[in-house]
Amino acid sequence: MIPKIDGGIVGKWRRPPDATVHVFDGFGGSNSDDIRRFMHRIGGPRQHLRHHWRRHRKFGDKDWKGCDHHFNKVDKDSGRINDAVDGGKIFHKGGRHNKISDVGKVVLDKMLTGEDKKVEPMEQKPVVQEVTGVESLGLDFNKERDRCLSEKVLFEDPEFPPESKSLYYKTPPRGPIKWLRPSDIVKEPCFLIDGESRFDVCQGELGDCWLLAAVANLTLRDELFFRVVPPDQSFTENYAGIFHFRFWRYGKWVDVVIDDRLPTINGQLIYMRSTTQNEFWSALIEKAYAKMFTCYECLDGGLPMDALEDFTGGLTEHFELAKTEKNILFAMIVRGFQMGSFFCASIDADPNSFENQLSNGLIMGHAYSITAIQTLPSTQGDVSLLRLRNPWGNNKEWTGTWSDKSSQWSTVDEVEKAKLQVAFNADGEFWMSIEDFIANFEQLEICNLSADIEGEIEDMTGIKRDDGDNTGSWQEADCDGAWSSKDNTAGGCINYISSFPKNPQFQLSLTNAKNGVEGDGQCTVVVAVMQKNRRELRAQGKEDLPIGFIVYPAPAAGSGAKQNEQFFRTTKSLTKVPAFTNMREVTVRFRAPPGEYLIVPSTFEPYQEAEFLIRAYSNGDLKLTELH
Repeated sequence: MIPKIDGGIVGKWRRPPDATVHVFDGFGGSNSDDIRRFMHRIGGPRQHLRHHWRRHRKFGDKDWKGCDHHFNKVDKDSGRINDAVDGGKIFHKGGRHNKISDVGKVVLDKMLTGEDKKVEPMEQKPVVQEVTGVESLGLDFNKERDRCLSEKVLFEDPEFPPESKSLYYKTPPRGPIKWLRPSDIVKEPCFLIDGESRFDVCQGELGDCWLLAAVANLTLRDELFFRVVPPDQSFTENYAGIFHFRFWRYGKWVDVVIDDRLPTINGQLIYMRSTTQNEFWSALIEKAYAKMFTCYECLDGGLPMDALEDFTGGLTEHFELAKTEKNILFAMIVRGFQMGSFFCASIDADPNSFENQLSNGLIMGHAYSITAIQTLPSTQGDVSLLRLRNPWGNNKEWTGTWSDKSSQWSTVDEVEKAKLQVAFNADGEFWMSIEDFIANFEQLEICNLSADIEGEIEDMTGIKRDDGDNTGSWQEADCDGAWSSKDNTAGGCINYISSFPKNPQFQLSLTNAKNGVEGDGQCTVVVAVMQKNRRELRAQGKEDLPIGFIVYPAPAAGSGAKQNEQFFRTTKSLTKVPAFTNMREVTVRFRAPPGEYLIVPSTFEPYQEAEFLIRAYSNGDLKLTELH
C-alpha cells in the first residue's frame, strides 16, 4: 500500500509484472562494479553525484567566462536591481537585501528585461461539474506591486485573506492565530540569505513533510529553484508586501500571487520555516502552494511525487524497494542524478501510530529527500552511500551504519570527508549504504525531467547543455482529457466491457529510439495519467478517484476514430496499471518497438467524473493524439 505521507493510506499499489524496467543503457554492463566505473568516468574517482554538479550547475569562474549574458538591469557582482526603490524604508519595515547565486542573477536580469518566458496569473477553471479552488481575480504581480508602490500601501491579497477559510476546512489550528508580516515577527527580514539551501526547510505543525521533501530537493538545483521562486522580490528592493511563486499546474505553469501575512501563534510561525529565523522564502512558498489548493489544511498528507511534479513539470515514477532488484535501483539512481532527476523515499506509516520513530532513528510515514550518491573505498571493497535528509531538520536521523556517530567514518581520511562535505550535526542529514537503504526504506519516488523542461531552463539561465557523455533526454507528449457523463466519456474500467470504449482513447506513435545498447531498436516509454483538481475538492469531502489505464498495440494511424467493443474483446493488452488506485497520478514504464499504440485511461466505476492529463515520455520521438 502506498502511504499518504503525514496522513492516511492512499491506496493499493504493486509493480506491474509486465512493465520491465531497462536502466542499464550506457553503463557498459549490468552489475554494481560497472555502475561504479561509470560514476568514476563522469565524476572522477570517489566523487559523489549531486544535482548542481551535473549539466546545469552553479556558476563558477569558468562558467562566467563562457557565459554570453550581458547584464542590463542587474549589477553582476551584487545581484542588486538597478534603479530599484527601497520598499523597506518606504514602509518603515526594515529588511535585508537578498544574496542570490550567479544563476539567480542571470534569471533576475532576464525577468527584468522581459527575456524570460511569460507565466500567466493563476486562474481557476471549472472541472466537469464543479468549480474548485480559490476564486481568482487574475492578479498580475508586477501590476499589483507597481500599484502598491505608487499608492504607498502594502499589498493585501483579496483572493487569500487572513481568515479561517485560508487556514482550514475542517480542523482548526491549536490556539488563536494572528497573521503577521515578517517585519512584525523579526527585525530585518530577508527573502534569501546566502542563497537557498536544503537546510532552509523545516516543518511546522502541518502534516506536509511530503511537500518539504520536495522543496528541499528543489534547492539542489539553482536553475529549477529560481523557476519556482522568482528572484525579483525581496524585503528591500521594490518591497510592497507582495510576493509570487510559479508552479506547474496540470500541464500549465501558473503564477501565484500572495501577500506576506503569515499565520503565527504568540509571534512564532506555526507552519514551514527556515532554520535562519529572519529568512522567509520557505514560509512564503508554502503559503502560495496552500493558496493554489484553497487552504493550508488541504496540504495535510500527500506524496512527494505530487509536489516534485508541481515544482518541475517532470514525470514521477514510484517503486517498491522490496520488489526492485538492487542493481536496477542503483543504476536508476546514478542515471537519475546524472540526468537531473529528483528522489524521495519513505517508510510505510503505522496505522496505529502517527509518525512513529523506529529504533534505528527513521520515521515511519515520513518523506526523506535523497540528495547525493557516493562510492567510497573500504576494507571490504567499494561501498555505495546515499545522502538523505529528514525535512524536520533536527536530530531525528538514521543511527545505523554510516550514520553521524558510526565508527565507519573513522576509516575515511579527512580529505575524503571534505570532498563529501560531511558534517555531523543535528540537522536531519545523514548517510547510509545502499544496502541499508533498501533494507530499511520501502518506497522510492523518482521525478524525471524532459528535454522540453531542460530547454526552457537553458533559455532561462543561458547555460547550454553539455551532452558529451551522450546521456540523452526524455522526449515528451501530452493531452488533456475528461471523463464526463454529459459527453458520454465516463465508461469505467475494462470490467464494464460494453461501456469501456466510451472512455477517451489516445493514439501513441513511437519512432526513432535513441541511446539503447540492447541493439533491439525498442523504445523505453513511461506513460502517466493525472487526475485534476481532486485535492482542491477536499473541502467538499471528496478525494482522488481510483484511476488506471491500459495500453494496446494499435493499427497504423489512419481515420483517427476510436476503437469499438470488438477491438477490446479480441486484442490483448501490451501493459496496464496492475490495480486502480486513488492517487493523483498513476504511471507505467515499459519497452516496445516503434509503432502505433492505443492508451485508454479510465476510472474504476462508470459515471465517475474528472478531468485528467495524460503524458508520455520516451527515449525516442513520439506523438500523442486523442481519437474521436
